[in-house]
Amino acid sequence: MSQCAVIIPAAGRSSRFGGAEKKPFVSLDGRPVWQRTAEVFWSRPDVSKVYLVIAPEDRDDFRTRFRPLLVFVENVEVVEGGAERFESVANALARVPEDVQLVAVHDAVRPLVTPALLDSVFHAAKEHGAAMLAVPVADTLKQVDPATNRITGTVPRAGVWQAQTPQVFRRDWLVEAYARRTSLNVPITDDAQLIEAIGHSVVVVPSAPINFKITTKDDLDLAAAILKARSAAKASEPEGPRWGAFDDEAKW
Repeated sequence: MSQCAVIIPAAGRSSRFGGAEKKPFVSLDGRPVWQRTAEVFWSRPDVSKVYLVIAPEDRDDFRTRFRPLLVFVENVEVVEGGAERFESVANALARVPEDVQLVAVHDAVRPLVTPALLDSVFHAAKEHGAAMLAVPVADTLKQVDPATNRITGTVPRAGVWQAQTPQVFRRDWLVEAYARRTSLNVPITDDAQLIEAIGHSVVVVPSAPINFKITTKDDLDLAAAILKARSAAKASEPEGPRWGAFDDEAKW
């Protein structure tokens, strides 16, 4: 089985979220968002280590609040991030051993990704070298003049997909892409674009809208409602061995 390292950037400023806490650290149905996200990875046998990247200014607070949560989880390492997301990923990537075949990069605030989606994107990355989750764009897209807020055109949505994470790549490809990042003459907005820029193709694995990114407090409320619905559905299942990404007894 190919071993995969997972990088979870959680060092962003959360400026659009508001409130006293950053998005990864707020409570989501009783557990911090970053934990909800990380635990679906650290429970997988094909994941060698999860690298949680936090801002340097958050390190002391994180250690005080969350260190007890990681005491019994051996395959998690906390890494200090940089001034921007790409620097944060680069800091974690530098710690990934050379014998790891794949590296997944996943937003800390996408806590609802399912094991089945991970199975699919990991399998595709193992086969093709680079894969990512995405969903076809369903809404009509408009170009708008920012000065007047008037529509200037309609974007054909055929073949247009909305990128999600995780994005999973061969480790050596991602290392090369990051080494060449500063020499690229195009704006880069995600890791898949970096891989494309050095000449590799990325396979898109169909995802689901439930794998959304928590950006606002409304998103947080929706995620909490979904988790409660999942728990209720699980409670209604026949008794049997308990396991899974949301099973406290299996984690602690």
